[in-house]
Amino acid sequence: MRKLFHYWFRRETVIRAVKVAAVVGPILTVINQGDVLLNGPYSPRLFFKICLTFLVPYSVSSFSSARTYIENEQRGIR
Repeated sequence: MRKLFHYWFRRETVIRAVKVAAVVGPILTVINQGDVLLNGPYSPRLFFKICLTFLVPYSVSSFSSARTYIENEQRGIR
């Protein structure tokens, strides 16, 4: 578990995850919240939901990268 967090917050992992979230987050936001964004009303709840929408691809990318680092380490691949 300690290795997972070590690789999760590694600089390369964070940069990659931010890039993924920057591409996938807006797409998911439009799919999930597009009608509200076009028609209103805007609320703190909407803002919270949009933040979560960006957090999901960020987390998936970070987890995948961290697991890949761990698996490569176990195989002796750098």
